Amino acid sequence: MSSTEHESSDEDISSSNNNNNGNNGNNFYDIYGPQGKAEVIFKNESTLNLTDVQGLVTWVLADGMMPSWVFIKNKPLIQKVVMLYVPGLDAALYLSQSKTLAGFKECCDKPRALLALSCLSDTMLTIDGLLTCKLKRKRNAVDSMTKPTQPSQKENCSTVTENSSSAELLKDIPFPITYYTLTEKQLEDNNYCYNQPGFLSTVPAPSGSSPYEILALDCEMCYTNEGLELTRVTLVDIKGQVLLDKLVKPSNAIVDYNTRYSGITHEMLSGVTTSLKDIQEEFLKLVYKETILVGHSLENDLLALKISHGLVIDTAVSYKHPQGGSHKTSLRVLAKKFLSRKIQQSGFGHDSTEDARAAMELALLKIRNGPDFGSPPSVMRTKLLKVLFEYGKTSTLIDNVSIIKRYASESSHAIPVSSDDEALSKARKEVKNDRIHFVWTQFSELNLHFKKQAKDEAKLNEKLAELISLATCDKKLSDSKRFKSFVTPEIKEILAQTDARVNSLYTALPTNTMLIICTGHGDTAIVHRLREMLREQSKNSMSRKMIVKVLEELQAQAEVALCFVGVKH
Repeated sequence: MSSTEHESSDEDISSSNNNNNGNNGNNFYDIYGPQGKAEVIFKNESTLNLTDVQGLVTWVLADGMMPSWVFIKNKPLIQKVVMLYVPGLDAALYLSQSKTLAGFKECCDKPRALLALSCLSDTMLTIDGLLTCKLKRKRNAVDSMTKPTQPSQKENCSTVTENSSSAELLKDIPFPITYYTLTEKQLEDNNYCYNQPGFLSTVPAPSGSSPYEILALDCEMCYTNEGLELTRVTLVDIKGQVLLDKLVKPSNAIVDYNTRYSGITHEMLSGVTTSLKDIQEEFLKLVYKETILVGHSLENDLLALKISHGLVIDTAVSYKHPQGGSHKTSLRVLAKKFLSRKIQQSGFGHDSTEDARAAMELALLKIRNGPDFGSPPSVMRTKLLKVLFEYGKTSTLIDNVSIIKRYASESSHAIPVSSDDEALSKARKEVKNDRIHFVWTQFSELNLHFKKQAKDEAKLNEKLAELISLATCDKKLSDSKRFKSFVTPEIKEILAQTDARVNSLYTALPTNTMLIICTGHGDTAIVHRLREMLREQSKNSMSRKMIVKVLEELQAQAEVALCFVGVKH
């Protein structure tokens, strides 16, 4: 029988299985026999992408398209898929340390090359590519995502907000609210300040308290002899109600009230005694570390407040500009297009209360309608776990809290962990549960080590010097030998521990469970750090050319990841 006939037969049986909502698979033993085994047979040597990997999951567990790169023999016997994400392990590192990582090949045979996303992209996008599915959007859905809502067709947003509770407004949303918060790289790319001298940071809410889940912030500033300084702060809640709205007296002499934009005048600030320190104290009693702050280009507001905060929904970032890149659409344009409201039209400057409410309503539109709201593409994203649930498959997500909040769904099990050992322990338990069909977890120790190393100036300079030496003096060495020369004992130990964890996880898998190991990027931390060094350096620096050469090599290396696929026998 040809492989095509095999695939057709398996697909028919798999469809029958899906209609039975994922039964335990014993029915198929009558067809394949009690010793029947599922197998992975690669069709070609083509390089994979993240969509290919995700497509394999939906092909095996749901009604996905048949992959062109792999054939699954006796596919209906596979009732469970475990996906393990190991960031930091690129192809070069694996090849140079293949003996240390022998367990990977023993569990899943030879790896396939996987083209990771660009090192310049956010590493969170790699997980996004694996845990969110792109579905074709219907024509009327496209229109509703791009056309402004007319007042005659829909109630004014503020009216809806005032008459709805926070729980009602955030009920049945397609993605958790934290999905829309800026990632670490987005915060960095948009110039959000962290650990700056003289800055305060939001603190965890007191035990037993109920901090605000989401608030919108807008500030107004004027020019002093020291630059821009705070003159007004406004905070509104999810219903648009004002919680804080105060004028602030700048610390230095005002040289321009910036009235055209700020709306602040000399008369307004006359008699104001509230200082920056005073308003910081009031702000920090309302905004805790767990509170999501909404705003438009909020990095400017937090800079004026001199406060660091990590949970941010920035409507200037979430609503993409048509030209892309660093372009940002103004709040006024977004409000007119999506809220059918004209703001900043008085001629007397901006109103921070009006702007904060507009930002909140724009954020709520995104949260209610999904991340692709306001975008013209013909596809929309949905969670992989939700897609699997629609085909009767139950999932478990085992990862750090930020990943859990971003990708878990109401229909899935979510288990937050804080270490690789804890992830392994929970995963070993979950894979033995017959009612669980998809398990996701992550071993992140290697990636965290690379991040820590990139922040250590002495170790970074030492590694950079060695890389430059290798690039200039050892051109005859093979890539694997060159790479081996700077794999530290600490990295080898981490790799050995990772390999042991993979073996332990594999041992716990039930028969005919598919294991997918995806490595994502290599060491992107050093790539980002070297880019920072180039920006900080003088353009005439003698070492600049060598840093660029090393950077190009490291970036190319980090973007070739690996995908291992195997079935437990």
